[in-house]
This record gives sequence, structure tokens and C-alpha cells, in this order.
Amino acid sequence: MDNAAIEEMFESLGTISNRRMFGGKGIYHQGVIFALELYDEIMLKADAETAPLFAEAGARQWSYEGKSGKPVLMPYWTIPDEALDDPDIMARWSRLAFEAGLRNAKS
Repeated sequence: MDNAAIEEMFESLGTISNRRMFGGKGIYHQGVIFALELYDEIMLKADAETAPLFAEAGARQWSYEGKSGKPVLMPYWTIPDEALDDPDIMARWSRLAFEAGLRNAKS
């Protein structure tokens, strides 16, 4: 996904930036990472407070196979389908991801 499309997706937050990482891009607002672009898919940050909301909305958690062969769960989730075509719903999920990023940055 190109930078202009990412900026448009998160315009409700205001200014965002991104940096290459993990073979994709880390997406930041106010210096806080809140999303990743990975394998042409956007993943939103979640934490103990918001992960149940993502799961309930049908989002998938990012995982990869660890060295032991067991899955390693990462704190990033796909965008819930309902948000893909509705900017107001996308704004809500974006804010939740940013707030999770803020909480993570404080710990």
C-alpha cells in the first residue's frame, strides 16, 4: 500500500508517518506506533483492553511460527471488515489502536 493511501486511511487521526520495518511499514501518530502495513495488509495495535473488541469484531491476530514451531502472537490485528468501507467506523478503530499504542509506550 502506498503512503498516500495509508495517510488517507488514517486521516481522522491527523498527521501520521511511517518507517520501513518487518518487511513492511510501521505507522505512527505523534511518535507512537499504532499500526503496521505488512504483506499488503494493515494491522492495528491492540492490548489487553482492546484485543477482545478486535476478536469480537472478527479481526485476525497476527502470528508467526516461532523457532520452537509454536505460534507467536503479536499485538496487531486486521482491520475489522465493518471499518473497511466506513470512514467513521475506521476512525473509531484507528483511535482504539492509537490509544493501545499510547498505553504500551507508557509501560
